[in-house]
Amino acid sequence: MSLTTKFSIQHLSSENVEMMRSLLRLFGNAFNEVETYCSKQPNTAYLNRLLSKDHFITLVALKSDEVVGGLVAYELHKFEQERSEIYIYDLAVVAEHRRQGIATALIEALKKIAVGRGAHVIFVQADQGDEPAIDLYTKLGIREDVLHFDIDVV
Repeated sequence: MSLTTKFSIQHLSSENVEMMRSLLRLFGNAFNEVETYCSKQPNTAYLNRLLSKDHFITLVALKSDEVVGGLVAYELHKFEQERSEIYIYDLAVVAEHRRQGIATALIEALKKIAVGRGAHVIFVQADQGDEPAIDLYTKLGIREDVLHFDIDVV
């Protein structure tokens, strides 16, 4: 496949469970966390329900029907005002398809969804040292330095 092949962006729905599975494999490989993303994938009914939920947003970039990038985001409804924020939970592009505008196109598509829903902002986290992600997000938004804490539930 030519690396210069045009790509398209698709918003997944409950009919796209197999594309979601492809995206999970892509995330596992891209983040070097195959065990996390692939070993205990949810069953089809679970993914179907998740993809049908309005607050769960999944976009994929396709080249010749192959998933070469994608993002998963959540719409968070706020309580202090009647508005929402969109949180990009995961975003990745297959290594050989990077630097072609795919990640930016995914975020631009998400921005259109956010505007349509009346969202106030889109936000995303980047790990320290992940310079490609930091460069991308710096190009698209305003940086805030915050601390992140994971709190065990048991």
